[in-house]
Amino acid sequence: MADHATEHDHVLPDGTTVRVRPIRPDDRERLLAMWERTSERSRRARFLGPFLLTPDNVGRFTDLDPDTQFALVATLGRGENERVVAVARYARYEDEPTHAEFAALVEDAEQGRGIGTALVRQIAQAALEAGVETLTGEILADNARMLNLVRDLGLGYESQREDIGGGSIVRTDFGLELSESFLQVVAEEERLAAEAALKRFFSPERVAVVGASRDKTAIGGLVFENLLRGDFQGVVYPVNRSSDFVQGVAAYPSLSDCPQVPDLVLVCVPAEYVNDVVDEAGELGVRAVCIISAGFSEAGEDGIERQRDLMDRARGHGLRIVGPNCMGLLNANRGVRMNGTFSRIFPDDGRLAFSSQSGALGLAVLEHAHDLGLGISTFVSVGNKADISGNDLLLYWENDPDTDVVLLYLESFGNPRKFSRIARRISRRKPIVAVKSGRTSAGVRAASSHTAAISSGDVAVDALFRQTGVIRTDTLEELFDVAALLSSQPLPQGRRVAILTNAGGPGILAADACESNGLEVPRLADATREELYGFLPPEAGVNNPVDMIASASAEGYGRALRILGNADEVDAVLVIFIPTGTTDTSDVAAALTTARQDIPEDVPVMSVFMSARGVPDELAEARIPSFAFPEDAARALGRVAQYADWRARPMGAVVTPDGMDRDRARAVVEAALSSAGSTTGAGKRLIGKAHASSVTTAASSGGGDEDGTPPAGTEAWLSAAEAEAVLDSYGVTLARSRVVGSAQEGAEVQEQFGTEVAVKVAAPIHKTDVGGIKLGLGSPEAVADAIEEITRSLEDAGMAEHADAFLVQEMVDGGVEMVVGVSSDPSFGPIIMTGMGGTLVELLRDVSVRITPLTDEDVEDMLDQLRMKPLLTGYRGSEAADVDALKDLLHRINAMVEDLPEIAELDLNPVFVRPEGEGVVAVDVRMKVATP
Repeated sequence: MADHATEHDHVLPDGTTVRVRPIRPDDRERLLAMWERTSERSRRARFLGPFLLTPDNVGRFTDLDPDTQFALVATLGRGENERVVAVARYARYEDEPTHAEFAALVEDAEQGRGIGTALVRQIAQAALEAGVETLTGEILADNARMLNLVRDLGLGYESQREDIGGGSIVRTDFGLELSESFLQVVAEEERLAAEAALKRFFSPERVAVVGASRDKTAIGGLVFENLLRGDFQGVVYPVNRSSDFVQGVAAYPSLSDCPQVPDLVLVCVPAEYVNDVVDEAGELGVRAVCIISAGFSEAGEDGIERQRDLMDRARGHGLRIVGPNCMGLLNANRGVRMNGTFSRIFPDDGRLAFSSQSGALGLAVLEHAHDLGLGISTFVSVGNKADISGNDLLLYWENDPDTDVVLLYLESFGNPRKFSRIARRISRRKPIVAVKSGRTSAGVRAASSHTAAISSGDVAVDALFRQTGVIRTDTLEELFDVAALLSSQPLPQGRRVAILTNAGGPGILAADACESNGLEVPRLADATREELYGFLPPEAGVNNPVDMIASASAEGYGRALRILGNADEVDAVLVIFIPTGTTDTSDVAAALTTARQDIPEDVPVMSVFMSARGVPDELAEARIPSFAFPEDAARALGRVAQYADWRARPMGAVVTPDGMDRDRARAVVEAALSSAGSTTGAGKRLIGKAHASSVTTAASSGGGDEDGTPPAGTEAWLSAAEAEAVLDSYGVTLARSRVVGSAQEGAEVQEQFGTEVAVKVAAPIHKTDVGGIKLGLGSPEAVADAIEEITRSLEDAGMAEHADAFLVQEMVDGGVEMVVGVSSDPSFGPIIMTGMGGTLVELLRDVSVRITPLTDEDVEDMLDQLRMKPLLTGYRGSEAADVDALKDLLHRINAMVEDLPEIAELDLNPVFVRPEGEGVVAVDVRMKVATP
């Protein structure tokens, strides 16, 4: 169900929230109360003249005909104190159902906050989904707010001024097409809202610590002490109901007693008191609360209910929450210097932003960053993510002038598709580096299709990061290696690395590590080698790695670095130094620092000082990153080079192929789900490919909803005819086939086709596992024998229920066998896979996976990632395959699953990619649909 049709919280441009939901008949009193709070001017603007809302006529606005009318309200408060502050609606014209009129009313005290824009925009989306094509509004010419709203919506419109008795109106017609410009307007408003919300957390002038303690070992005492010791540039109010003073500062018994309303409240009291603190903060007008206290959704059923109540109260006041169950947040900017965490480590001011889902891990992260000398701009421990999430933080950091690199520690995704949209945009300007825990699972679900088996688990996360340009690291140590490189050096212009060393062994290790991480160690040009020969001893090696041998001097290091850094065949330089007793470490570091100034700025320089004394200070001051071992440096550079390649590629666009009949496909899917839902309450239908009759699971009585919608959890395997109809609606070519119920019918079909055929059991099972497929049958007798043999195999396997339908299909010869499939992940949505097809697809696993929607660049990258790609382009003199047709197929499948989220699983295996110009043909099809 669309978001606008359900109750949800909407973030306004000022960063606060309102609750948006469809209007209900029981809103009569709330609507009348809003009317009383609304001025005569606002009433006149809404109704274009005098109007009086009364108990007698209010039902016209709350009791709606769902076929012709729809309305949304925005509310504040909760329970009995919930109040409607705005309402918007549309009503279809009786004689023109694709045309509707809209109107909106916002009470005066809430005008100018973007509530009306939000409601009208969601009304427009609801109207579009209901089949409305044009939305019309009549606005008084002097109603400046509503005219501004029209311009701010992001929808294309036409306006015409008309004079009426005593004044003028502006008639505005919106075309309900959600264009790219509309999406950009919405995305920018979303970013500004997140920025406004998080500025209250990161840049407050007044901070209150509720639960501030005199005991500096208690969480509340530690947080309060850190704010004082960290040189916070604002005011801190300790709130403690039983102490007059906390750590030498006058305390206040409650938030209400503070001299001024705090901008930010940090909560460090036991869980049972937290929600009342949030209520008090909301009543005072506080809009930012960070809850460090634990005891919420991480603590069982009682905690889940407590967190639900917490968010209900917070939303009633429109305030935002970081946490609960977190370690707090900090801003190291010299103009703020706020350490609102219980970490005694306060990193230096820097350009790295960090978000951690783990509080305990956050402590280690801050300490490690400090030890490495990496400065932090802002840090957040998001805890349970009851409200503020990683996506909100990304939106804040997108244009944050203090942040150049974003670091994430993730345990889960709340909204991966939103993350994908945001991260894809941000990664074009700022690198995002992430560690995602939970790569493996003790219980990966049993998957019924090849695609589901391959794309389950961590594969979707890898696909998400690859598409969005996020640099994924395996460990926190590697994350900081990458961060150190990104924060100090430019992105490499290519993958060619020159290695400079004074010992052969580390140089060889470095070369191996570079190639293992997708980098190149090229042979140096003759001119470069001649320059090196000009001053290096004869026994030195200059082929790359450049081994200056153990006697290498600091001067030699500087001279060699200048030569390599300026060589046309080099994109990055890795310098390795092992103390041999003949050259001082600090002298080498100084030489490298000086030489770096003579190297182009777009050439990264890294170092490995394999010394027990650590990294020389000179390197840190010159911003030349140093790594413990060559492998660490090569791994970090490999990650960054891959990111640089991604950023250099075009953004890509979603392709919409011609010749698609969405309505026909949707009708097939809805009919199948309706049949499954009405047949059994459990809503499962196991359909053979051959026919539409179904075998259903046992279930309690009861079908779909009253409007005919199948109940949640309804699923069905489509029959061959149904699956082929859906695919045909999207222009997917299938091999000629016919479904039969007996050996005799099969023989007749082969005779009609007049070609070799295959016979397959027509059921959603893996056919080769049960002897359910026979190939290359060239006569009616061979087909009849094959059907009888398959029947016996099914009976022997205890699967006789599938022996009532068989698919007789024309043999497809020639071409490359591929697989194309879809699996719908409950968090990530549709996932598309392609790669080497056939019976060994799960064994070979030469596949690539992406999350929809796919762009043309995503499709190119999918094919480039395959080891078998040379088979498509012509391997060892073989004919090139029709790669363009394969790309077109992937775009069609992408469009299909975006249009039909009910498609839960799809296997096209094999898909024969014919010789160039001859297209693609899907041979075997399995499709499952389910209510999303």
